[in-house]
Amino acid sequence: MNKMLIPALVLSLAAGAASSALAQNRHIGAAGSPIASAVFVPAGSDTLYVSGMTPDLINAGPDGKLPAGVAPQWGNTETQVRSILKKIEASLTAEGFTLGDVVMMRIVLVGDPAKGGVMDREGMMKAYLEKFATAAQPNKPARITTQIAGLGAPGMMAEIEVQAARPAK
Repeated sequence: MNKMLIPALVLSLAAGAASSALAQNRHIGAAGSPIASAVFVPAGSDTLYVSGMTPDLINAGPDGKLPAGVAPQWGNTETQVRSILKKIEASLTAEGFTLGDVVMMRIVLVGDPAKGGVMDREGMMKAYLEKFATAAQPNKPARITTQIAGLGAPGMMAEIEVQAARPAK
């Protein structure tokens, strides 16, 4: 009897370990919200921390650099967030992650002079909703959006950092 019990126990433990290794992140919150109120990441998940990224210049030359004597232009908040999310997606992809693996996002916005110095939340959300809470990519990260006084260059109005997690490979 014990000879049969031990192999069954070993098999049961192995199956439990295999299923926990494949456990998925659980995004918690209201179905209609574009942001998760929390994300549960199972133990043993692979994680990636992506540093704060800023937008690309919209008036850079073909070499990616600003032509001499030309003032840098970053675009409005929507354009900047779209540029940043594209860069974040490329960083994630390079490490085998996707935007669907993003579990936490921190967005900092500078007040928009065209909006009386208030951050352009609507512009940010337009770009955000192109990548998150969509039919193609339904996962929503936990998120914070904060207004700050300034970033590293005049006219730069957005910086975003993310953390991503996926089942261990």
